[in-house]
Amino acid sequence: MRPGVGAACWLVAITAAVVASFAYLQLDFGSLIRADSRAQMLDYAGSFFPPNTSPAWLAKLWQGAAETLAISAIGTLLAALFGSALSLLAAGRLGGMAKSACRLLLNALRSVPELVWAALMVLAAGLGPFAGTLAIALHTTGVLGRLFAEALENAPSEPANALRQAGASATTAFLYGTLPGVIPQWLAYTLYRWENNIRMAAVLGFVGAGGLGQMLHVTLSLFQQSKAMSVILAMLAMVLLVDALSGWLRARLG
Repeated sequence: MRPGVGAACWLVAITAAVVASFAYLQLDFGSLIRADSRAQMLDYAGSFFPPNTSPAWLAKLWQGAAETLAISAIGTLLAALFGSALSLLAAGRLGGMAKSACRLLLNALRSVPELVWAALMVLAAGLGPFAGTLAIALHTTGVLGRLFAEALENAPSEPANALRQAGASATTAFLYGTLPGVIPQWLAYTLYRWENNIRMAAVLGFVGAGGLGQMLHVTLSLFQQSKAMSVILAMLAMVLLVDALSGWLRARLG
């Protein structure tokens, strides 16, 4: 089969799959552009303005933002510690069987989304920031553990081999020959995941994990749109601030 014919067959198959998906889901996009629908959406969007900026509510926002930041920071720190330990096994430093078992564990941890972990942790630890911290730590351990292991596998072996030939032990060769070369990359991965976890920590509140997400869930449930808008703006400001700080730190490390 000629390449052009194969590409055309794939295009037809993808188009058919998309059309079948629309037909199966019975999506009614026409309802979005009807006059009454547009009016309802505009009215609902207008109810979010102006945002609530009363001193008492702003004080609660500061507390929620601090809680969200703490959830993401502690969860990421725990994940970096456990991920770095598990990465030694996942990189095959302690044998092939330990490598396979650890990679299976890391795959299992990161294959479960943070929201599912949070729902499970709420049942185990109760409502509040502890459940959100555990959820972020579990999922991020799977992500960072795999990334750390790949960094170890791709690290140059010459410095460690030179130390071993000079009479150093395997532990010393790893600490002084391999680890210094991967630490900047590990820190960059950790900072990047912290950025993502800030956003996720703000969402986990919808399942009772505390922070700004829980405030947003409560205000939307009570139809307090002006308060919800101030929570959304606080989330946006916090994410932009952390993104800028994390990007600056990664640039310095690079």
